[in-house]
Amino acid sequence: MNITELTALLRECAGADEMVDLEGDVLDVPFADLGYDSLAVLQTTGRIERDYAVSLDEEAVAEAETPRAYLEIVNSELSSRTGA
Repeated sequence: MNITELTALLRECAGADEMVDLEGDVLDVPFADLGYDSLAVLQTTGRIERDYAVSLDEEAVAEAETPRAYLEIVNSELSSRTGA
């Protein structure tokens, strides 16, 4: 999963703050600064788990404060699932 896919899912699951440019370099911007709270991240996590048939570590997801950290968790799980 890449940042474009993640931001699209965030928008679908929780909407988007019109004041935040999700098209920019947001990998290291905290979710809170992007207008997403823990519930938004939780909703996105549920969607990823359903769409990709994976189970993400709840503690790790809760500690991921930026899209980069979140993507590392997601991609690690996706890689282990496919054996890549």
